[in-house]
Amino acid sequence: MKEKQPELAPATISEADGVRYLHLGTPWVQGAMRIRQSLKLELDYVQRMMAWMLLRPASELTNGEAVQLGLGAAAITRFCHSTLRMRTTAVELNPTVVLACRMFFHLPEDSARLQVLQMDAASYVGDAGRADSVQALCVDLYDHDAASPVLDSEAFYRDCHRVLSDGGVMSVNLFGRDASFERSAQRIAAAFGATQVWSLRPTKEGNTIVVGLKNAPMPDRTALELRAEAIEKRFKLPAKKWLRMIRPLASTGALTSDTTAA
Repeated sequence: MKEKQPELAPATISEADGVRYLHLGTPWVQGAMRIRQSLKLELDYVQRMMAWMLLRPASELTNGEAVQLGLGAAAITRFCHSTLRMRTTAVELNPTVVLACRMFFHLPEDSARLQVLQMDAASYVGDAGRADSVQALCVDLYDHDAASPVLDSEAFYRDCHRVLSDGGVMSVNLFGRDASFERSAQRIAAAFGATQVWSLRPTKEGNTIVVGLKNAPMPDRTALELRAEAIEKRFKLPAKKWLRMIRPLASTGALTSDTTAA
C-alpha cells in the first residue's frame, strides 16, 4: 500500500512564558524551545524520545550517527548535535519548517557533523545504500492535523530497521486522536520482532514513545539502572523516570498473538 503523503502546511510560530512553539497553521504544537535554554528538551514527549539512550551501552552511546525523521522545532537535532556531539542528520519534507528552525529555533547551519535534508522520510530510509548505517533513529512524523503518523506502514518500519546498524535503536512518537496506537505498535513489532520492542507510558497529552532495538539482546534491569544513572549525571535527562515507565510492548496488551518476528 502506498504511504499517504503529508499536506505541506506553512510553519507558524507562537510564544508564551518564555517558550517558542512551532505550529503548522493550527493550534497543535509541533515542537518547542525555551528561548533562554535552547538546548533544553522542553516537551516531555521529546525528552522521552531520547529513551533510546537506555538501550545503547554507555561506551557506545555517542558513537555513530543520529537521524531524525521529522525536524519539528529541531530540539532532538540540536541535542544530538550540540550536547551528545554525534554526527547528526535531520530529514524534513516541509521547507518552511527548515526555514523556521534556522530563523527561530537555533538550528545550526550544515557542517561536517550536521546535515539537514529536505526530502521525504520514506525515500530516505528506503535507500538501500543507507543500510546498517545509523545508530539512533528518532521518528516523529505528523502533519498539521496531528491525527496519526504520516508514515506508518509495516514496510516503512522495516526500512527503518534496515537503516539501523546492529545494536541501533529506533524511537517513535505515537499519538493520534483516532486510537491508532495498537495498529502502529503491531507494525513496529512485525518489523523489529515482538521481543525487541518496548514502550513508555503515555504522557498526559497522549504521546506514547515506542523503542525498537535491532539485533541485540535487551539489557537486563541492572544494566538499565546503571545506564539511567549515567545519563542523568552526564546529560541531565530524567532517565530514571523513563526506567520506571518502560516495559516490553508485549506486556502492554498492544500485540495480538499472531504478531510475528522480523
